[in-house]
Amino acid sequence: MRWLCVLLALSACNSAGPHFRGLTATQITVDGSTFDVRVRDELAEAIRINPQYAPRLGLIERRGSQAMAIVSGCEVKEVRGDQAQLLGILKCGSGKRHIDRSRRADELDCLVLDSYVSPATKQVVLDVDCVPI
Repeated sequence: MRWLCVLLALSACNSAGPHFRGLTATQITVDGSTFDVRVRDELAEAIRINPQYAPRLGLIERRGSQAMAIVSGCEVKEVRGDQAQLLGILKCGSGKRHIDRSRRADELDCLVLDSYVSPATKQVVLDVDCVPI
């Protein structure tokens, strides 16, 4: 019974918040932090899904904000939350540049900034800077 409770708790770690339920997540990696990002109206949610040492919000907030801006196409005015789940308040202006659901997630213009081999996974990791096109 104890294992069932642990499995149920772990399965909810990447679940969307109530406002974002039913939306498909866009997975994006910014500077080594991987997020599932969902956008609805003037809010965006970024859930960090990779294991990573993050004692404070600092760098994670900047990376999550950048991920939400890339996915939404809007400026992120404010970020609330913690190192695992971030809520971004968006400023899209009068143009309402929210994600167009007909757009494919691979329509990004990216510049490779750096690459290295991860000592943990032995895979090549790319540090990229992307903007929606």
